[in-house]
Amino acid sequence: MGSQIQIAAWTTDEAAAVETYEHIFREFDRLEALLSVWRDGSDVVRLNQAAGKAPVPVSRDTLDVLDAAHQASVWTSGKFDITFGALADIWRFDHDMDHTVPDRAAIEKRLPLVDFEQVVTDRAAGTAFIRTAGVRVHLGGIGKGYAVDRAIAMLKQRGLDNFMIQFGGDLYVAGSNGGQPWKLGIADPRGDHQPFATVQIGDGTFSTSGDYERSFMKDGVRYHHLIDPDRGEPARGCRSVTIVTNRATIADVLSTGVFILGPDAGMALIEKLPDVEGVIVTATNQVLVSSGLKGRVSLLRQPTDAP
Repeated sequence: MGSQIQIAAWTTDEAAAVETYEHIFREFDRLEALLSVWRDGSDVVRLNQAAGKAPVPVSRDTLDVLDAAHQASVWTSGKFDITFGALADIWRFDHDMDHTVPDRAAIEKRLPLVDFEQVVTDRAAGTAFIRTAGVRVHLGGIGKGYAVDRAIAMLKQRGLDNFMIQFGGDLYVAGSNGGQPWKLGIADPRGDHQPFATVQIGDGTFSTSGDYERSFMKDGVRYHHLIDPDRGEPARGCRSVTIVTNRATIADVLSTGVFILGPDAGMALIEKLPDVEGVIVTATNQVLVSSGLKGRVSLLRQPTDAP
């Protein structure tokens, strides 16, 4: 899925932990073969190829991911939208970027194909369907979180209670860090990207989306991969969003969705949803902390202020 996996566990049975890691790596390979847009024959590739034609048999995992994505789209009023795939090949953030800003006319042509309501699932039949030809699903904003949740279940099933797993911007910690509480850093979205704040977490997941990971500068403007589906252009209200909750899939979708919603609507959504907290760095370099994280976030310094 295009990111490194890091796992650490505190245990007296190293051999059992290593065996569990190997099972997790194989599970991630299995999920990538189902959910990737780059793997020939994956559920997602077949789903996109059959858009506007007929429902496609898909795995239970794919159905779970598609249904979770739909719920995230509803929560975010469509700002989280897996059908942004219709724009992926003109922005090309998944490729070697050539720092070309797409023509507005090209974007407008694709916008009617960005509509999460075009994707429907039938759990009884085990199928998924894209109603309209040209609509393309891309699970880059949810697949990693789902994989982390699978890894968490596997670690806990094997009796590992103190561990950390990180997959790209998605991280989960359980128990303690060698007997000490977990303290996780939030990267500065500008400057050297060193932590500007830390958060204390017990058992929980931590996911950050930022405009600095896949981005380029042109004429003093930052262009990045977090595309507003209503405009077809990078969202401008935030620099980074960190979500703290109890499921990696939820953290993954909400870090993206809240980023695109912007700081005001985004923080309102965080405060509305149960067991969800967050830290937002706005486009004007303000740091917003949700009510449930008050006293758990330590500000080390003000984030760097730069375009």
